[in-house]
Amino acid sequence: MPTTQQAFRCFQLCQNLTSMYVPVEIVRLDERTGNVILITGEEILIEIYPNGDWRFVDESELQNHDNG
Repeated sequence: MPTTQQAFRCFQLCQNLTSMYVPVEIVRLDERTGNVILITGEEILIEIYPNGDWRFVDESELQNHDNG
């Protein structure tokens, strides 16, 4: 279950993205880390931490994770 801070931040980010006509494809709670993951139609990946802070995830980070 996401934290209150994550839920609020997720709503804010989804609202901001869709107001720019960027579709939000997937919203998922990563049970391993406790982080909420947003994936958009523009290949934007956002990670929301339990405290509500967030960051863009760079594609190179995903490639390094898959390889190592």
